[in-house]
Amino acid sequence: MNTKITLAIQKSGRLNEGTIELLNRCGIKISNGNNHLKALAEGFPMEVLLLRDDDIPQYVADGVADIGILGYNEVLEKGKDIEVIRELGFSRCRLSIAVPRDVNYSGRQWLSGKRIATSYPEILKKFLNQNAIDADIHTISGSVEITPGIGMADAIFEIVSSGGTLLSNNLKEVDVIMKSEAVLVANKNLDEQKSELLKKLEFRIEAVRKAQRNKYILLNAPKDKLNQIISLIPGMKSPTVLPLAIEGWCSLHSVVNEDDFWEVIGRLKDAGAEGILVVPIEKMVI
Repeated sequence: MNTKITLAIQKSGRLNEGTIELLNRCGIKISNGNNHLKALAEGFPMEVLLLRDDDIPQYVADGVADIGILGYNEVLEKGKDIEVIRELGFSRCRLSIAVPRDVNYSGRQWLSGKRIATSYPEILKKFLNQNAIDADIHTISGSVEITPGIGMADAIFEIVSSGGTLLSNNLKEVDVIMKSEAVLVANKNLDEQKSELLKKLEFRIEAVRKAQRNKYILLNAPKDKLNQIISLIPGMKSPTVLPLAIEGWCSLHSVVNEDDFWEVIGRLKDAGAEGILVVPIEKMVI
């Protein structure tokens, strides 16, 4: 019987969508995932469990699932003995303190003696202890944002993405406590075969992530400016240089990190580059 690795993912929601997109880009298709707890994967020896995201740490710690994809905030909140393998770059958010818009928040000590509603009591408790703040934690499973408006809490500690939910509940974000994103986690006692499958999955994920972080560029450059332009666009080893039909000109192909993209493009134009084309990269294997 061929070995498979079991992956636990969120059953629905933004994290599920990002996970399915990542798996698709890795050449892995999930079938019947919307209506069943368990789904089969095509393109990789894997089966998938679709769960509540806050249940995933327990499933992975117990070995029911070998690996999982979930928010880092849930990993910290549940505190299970699992290994964080890597960050995945999607479903980014932050856990923040928010208060009513008319409150003059003077700093973290303002929270002393206050009632704070949250879905993340363990993370909040650790934060309060680290800052020597004595506050009353109210654990709420949902709709945390309404609690100040109905007199249940003075402040909230909750996930913030765009901030729209806070605004609609007359709240303002005043203190970012931690940032979170989707992470790949694993049981610490995987056998050799499943560890090898995890490495193969990581390889695919890294190829996709590298592609997302980089852009492929093509440009035309005068030969007398070639060395200067090459110095601005170091590729994986060096740019590809091809002669053009026009005398005195070359075509350069290379890869630019997305974080440096606009600055590099500006320098290339200043150095005499023309006809700059930018192309997304599907996969990037080094």
